[in-house]
Amino acid sequence: MRGLFDLTGKTALVTGAGRGLGQAIAVGLAEAGADVVLVTNRTPADETKRRIEAAGRKAIVLQADVGDRSRLAGLIDSAVGEFERLDILVNNAGIIRRTPAADHAYEDWQEVLDVNLNSVFTLSQLAGRQMIEQGSGKIINIASMLSFQGGINVPGYTASKHAVAGLTKALANEWALKGVQVNAIAPGYMATDNTEALRGDPVRSRQILERIPAGRWGSDQDLVGAAVFLASSASDYVSGHVLCVDGGWMVR
Repeated sequence: MRGLFDLTGKTALVTGAGRGLGQAIAVGLAEAGADVVLVTNRTPADETKRRIEAAGRKAIVLQADVGDRSRLAGLIDSAVGEFERLDILVNNAGIIRRTPAADHAYEDWQEVLDVNLNSVFTLSQLAGRQMIEQGSGKIINIASMLSFQGGINVPGYTASKHAVAGLTKALANEWALKGVQVNAIAPGYMATDNTEALRGDPVRSRQILERIPAGRWGSDQDLVGAAVFLASSASDYVSGHVLCVDGGWMVR
């Protein structure tokens, strides 16, 4: 059974790997046996790299704003150039802008879509070509509870995360027959920088916790098992699925 989740000999690329969910996923993949390419923008990934190397795996750090499309091909080329293949892509990088829709600046809307959606398509397309040539690969997109719901004051984020769920299914339809599984994880309300404003609002925080059957905010470690599952051969017959890791939020 352990072999189903063994990533030894695999190479993963994780965006937004400097902290939070991306860091936890990157380290979790390494602990399962993968070497990891860490993509980060402003946040240093030194600690993530140190933890991966402590697990006995290799890591390289690439600095890039994934919202800048011109930088994306170089990320895939660097990963393949260093490790000769790319087996796992985790599209984790994301941003959020909180403004009522009537006042939402177009620049904020565009920036959120560039990072949260356009980079996901472009990196998936580039990695997908490599994986199709190899005959195998796993793409894991990070969706959201707002892939299913509307949210409040986050029109760009909600639009992007609905689109990520749809894109996951579209790519899965095309690539499953070619040995490439494309799936997504939809984290629930996690204790991350993106939810700091919600957690700091006593009313909204109480309302959210009252709806979560598990009775707590999620942690970055709550995503690791799901990511290893979707990156491993254990999920070879799972395709186009959006896996909620939400403490039961969606079923209440």
